[in-house]
Amino acid sequence: MPNRPDSPIKGEASPAAAGRWRVLAAAAVLAAMLVAGIGWWWLRPAEVPVIIVKAGRVEILLSVVGRVRPEQLVDVRSRYAGQIVRLLHDEGDVVTAGAPLAIVRSTIEQAQTQAETAREQAARAEVTRAQLAFGRTQSLANRGFATRASLDEARAALLSAQAALAAAAATRRAAAARTGEFTIRAPMAGKLLVRPIDNGQLVSPETTLFQLGSGDAVELRAEADEAYADALRPGMAARAALTGSDAIFAARITDVSPRVDPVTGGRAIRLRPVGGGQIPAGRSVDISIIVAERAAGIVIPRQAVINATTAPMVYIVDAGGIVRERPIRIADWPSRDAIVERGLASGDQLVLTPAETAPAANVRPQPAAPKQRAPA
Repeated sequence: MPNRPDSPIKGEASPAAAGRWRVLAAAAVLAAMLVAGIGWWWLRPAEVPVIIVKAGRVEILLSVVGRVRPEQLVDVRSRYAGQIVRLLHDEGDVVTAGAPLAIVRSTIEQAQTQAETAREQAARAEVTRAQLAFGRTQSLANRGFATRASLDEARAALLSAQAALAAAAATRRAAAARTGEFTIRAPMAGKLLVRPIDNGQLVSPETTLFQLGSGDAVELRAEADEAYADALRPGMAARAALTGSDAIFAARITDVSPRVDPVTGGRAIRLRPVGGGQIPAGRSVDISIIVAERAAGIVIPRQAVINATTAPMVYIVDAGGIVRERPIRIADWPSRDAIVERGLASGDQLVLTPAETAPAANVRPQPAAPKQRAPA
């Protein structure tokens, strides 16, 4: 039977079979590429975050927390124990020097003052009587009807009465002054900041009745550890912000106490704000004192430093992507970031997370956002 033209030739693959082989070949190629890709993904060098070291202007700061207070702050107390019978002012009131603030019960003292006043009046009457007696005796003596002795006796009685009047007047003034001290008065002009007492309360000389601050002028009070306070000097500039506020104002050191507090080991620092502005007394304030400046310094995050307290070092990624150890020296100063004094140069790739790699590891450096912050 003769072959038909459309019948398949013996030994040749059909189109359907050829198509299957091409699909299988493509699948094999894709599988090989997938395996190779997975292998490359698992075997490729790990990524590590790095920053490029840059030298720049660095401020060496000492950060302390202080409090805003008036330049003069007085605790007003009573000289004597007693009961508050009347409060004449409250917190926030502005008072003048000598203004009465409160009255302490002084019933006995008032009675004593009245008694001394009566004694003074009696002594004054006695002086009047002695003056009249001396006048009469002197007139009689001038006419020869009184002896010299009687005149001398009348003169002595008058002098004695005058001395008794002076003593009675002094005693009355002392009693009145003591009674007046039961009226508590402002020792200076200013604003009443605190009034921790109420009417009817019993107080002693140790009880603070009011806290009085002077005017609108304020200062900042803080304390710095004695190990770092030696570097502080009057006139040094500082930046300050009320705790919880982003508004920064300038300040300047006015005094560094030479005394070290035996309890805290700190020295008191006083600063004055530069310029005007209302700064409420009593508020906490964050203060950064500018101790020194470096035109070309290097600051790095402390998290990048290994063995910071013993033998500080960092990891650097070289040009070939290999992690290298690098010993450094950092300044012994309390700052947010580490101030590098030796061991790093501009352009070095610094590993930010040294715990995630090891020396001699092959890595892929991943640049992170630089944080060239002035330490505080």
